[in-house]
Amino acid sequence: MRVISYNLRKHAAAHELEELVDRWEANVLCLQEASASEMPSRISGLTLAHATSKNRLGLALYYRENMFELRAVKTLELKKSLHDIIAKPAHERVLAAKLFDIDAGREVIIASFHASPLTALNSLRRHQIRTALTTLQTMGEAVPILMVGDYNYPVFKERLHERVRGEGYDLTLSDSRTYTRYRFLKGHYDFATSLGLDIDKVTTLPQGDSDHLPILVTAGYKSGHREFRVAGDPSQDEETTE
Repeated sequence: MRVISYNLRKHAAAHELEELVDRWEANVLCLQEASASEMPSRISGLTLAHATSKNRLGLALYYRENMFELRAVKTLELKKSLHDIIAKPAHERVLAAKLFDIDAGREVIIASFHASPLTALNSLRRHQIRTALTTLQTMGEAVPILMVGDYNYPVFKERLHERVRGEGYDLTLSDSRTYTRYRFLKGHYDFATSLGLDIDKVTTLPQGDSDHLPILVTAGYKSGHREFRVAGDPSQDEETTE
C-alpha cells in the first residue's frame, strides 16, 4: 500500500492534492490542517472516508475504493496541552479508518494523526501517541495498524523510539527532513508508527505551499498472524521536561 500524509498548513496546499495523488499513485491519503467544509468527496480517484467536524482545521482521510472497502471510522480527542486549552486549535487529533484490503483479504487500520504543537512538552505528545495507538487497537483484534501524520517531535526522538518499541510498535522516519521553513525548527516532524506491517520506506516528497513536506509511506503486511497488544497504561506517562 502507498499512503501519503500531508499537513496542508491551514489548507493552503489543498490545491496540490490531485497532482500529488496522481504522481505518487497513492492508495490512501491522510491530511492534517484541512478545512473540512472545503474537502471534496473525491480526490483523483480516492474517496473521502471522513473529515473531522469539530475543528476549523482538522483531519481528513481518503482511500481507493477498488483496493479497499470502508468498514469503520473513528475520531479521537486526546489529552490537551495548555495551548490547546487556551487557543483551542483542535479537538480531534486522530482520524482512523478500518479498511478491508480486497486483494489481501484482510483488514488494516490507517490513521491520520496531528500532535499538539511545539509549545507542549514531548511527554504530552508521547502520551497522545500512546493513547492513540492503544485506542486504535480496539477497532479490531490483531488488525495491522499504520498511523501517519504530523507528530511535532523534531528533537529527542531517541526517547520516542524507545517508548514506541517498548510498546511493540515500529517508528519509521522519512529519508529526509519534513519541515524546512525556519532554520531553528528544521527536522523530521512527519513520520509513521506501525504494528503488524513491514514499512519498505518512507519518502519525503517535494515541497509545495505548505511549511511541511508530504511523506509517502510504502508498506506491506508482515508474514504470519499474531495478536498484537500494547503494554501499560497511558495515564502513567508523567509530564516531565526533557
